[in-house]
Amino acid sequence: MKPLFSHGPLPGYRLFLCVLTASALMFADTRFTRMEEVRAQLSTLVAPIQWAVSLPSDILTWGSLALSDQRALLEENRRLREQILTLSHRVQHMASLTAENVRLRELLSASRQGDMPFITAELLSLDPDPFTHQMVVDRGRRHGVYVGQPVMDASGLVGQVTAVSGYSSRVLTVADASHALPVQVNRNGLRFIVRGSGRYDALKVLHVPDTADIREGDLLITSGLAGRFPAGYPVARVAEVVHDPGQPFARVTATPVAQLQRSRHFLLLFPTPPPGADDEAWELELSADAMEAARAVIGLDADQEAP
Repeated sequence: MKPLFSHGPLPGYRLFLCVLTASALMFADTRFTRMEEVRAQLSTLVAPIQWAVSLPSDILTWGSLALSDQRALLEENRRLREQILTLSHRVQHMASLTAENVRLRELLSASRQGDMPFITAELLSLDPDPFTHQMVVDRGRRHGVYVGQPVMDASGLVGQVTAVSGYSSRVLTVADASHALPVQVNRNGLRFIVRGSGRYDALKVLHVPDTADIREGDLLITSGLAGRFPAGYPVARVAEVVHDPGQPFARVTATPVAQLQRSRHFLLLFPTPPPGADDEAWELELSADAMEAARAVIGLDADQEAP
């Protein structure tokens, strides 16, 4: 006996049945309005299946967008950081240049009072010994610097050169305990000796008679005696005057007017030729920059000779 259903013709009947059902549904959809409700319900039933089918594609699309946005944000963040660093560097550099410009202008203003030749110098290092107050500046014998040369900053006298090499010099400040210089009271002309105390903020005024007319706040300036420092440059301001009953001398302390712990730029003055050298030899030892600066200060043209 043959089976009731054979496997051969069934696929053809199924295809025909599907085509017939589809045609009937399309005819009913175009002819009857109730099919719209059926279609809507079927769409509702099929929606979760459609969402599940499209979910992997949506995840991939969202992931690619998220990664691309993250990369863009990271790149923009990196660029902004670089811009911030660049602008910060420029601001710092401009601030440094502005401060240096102000200091140099102050130095030039300070130098005009004496109409004296000078060269500028910058701090290289400080002496690490806590019992000495010395520093090294970036000008030396090649620039005409000599031992004993006065050193100023924008506020007042800093000290004097004690050692000179080719391109640098050592400066002994007025605060060093081994440094002393003659001064006078700017108010009345009384002359005294000021010596360093080993502290940046205090100087000792020596051998002040108990009856001397010296007061707190008096400005002490260089007297010009001894020929080392030119007259009229500020040195210190009297901070304290103590009178001891029965003692012949008063104890007087003063505060340096120079910014010994903060200044980085200095003036090296040329009040007179260095000891033991005539004018012509001294001029030959000066560099072109130093001679040009000196001529500009004293008002000589390039083709004129110093008096």
